[in-house]
Amino acid sequence: MGLFDALKQEAMVAVKKFAGDHPQLGQEALNLIQSKPGGLSGLVQQLQNAGLGHIVQSWVSTGPNQPITAAQLQQALGSDKVKEIAARLGLDPNAVSQKLSTILPEIVNHLTPNGQVPPSTPAAR
Repeated sequence: MGLFDALKQEAMVAVKKFAGDHPQLGQEALNLIQSKPGGLSGLVQQLQNAGLGHIVQSWVSTGPNQPITAAQLQQALGSDKVKEIAARLGLDPNAVSQKLSTILPEIVNHLTPNGQVPPSTPAAR
């Protein structure tokens, strides 16, 4: 098992407590990262481009994670992406945004244990 796979597995364990009644949202969050060109670095860049650089940087750094609202996350990811995830899970898009706003910071935090985004991840290939 490679380092990224180990970190991914650790991230999934960490987010299970935040996913509540919908544990599949943790997997959807990982899929979201893996679907981005550049993987994790692509997601971080997308959030930075949406004006959320200070928030996402707190997730990457070794300090406490700053919160992101469901509305901020939905705007940054795009409502179509959130609706797509919601449709797959049979959930309301607002509920998906709310849960992802809790889960995504934890996943990013666990995938960047040294306070830096890896330059390339297996998800980017």
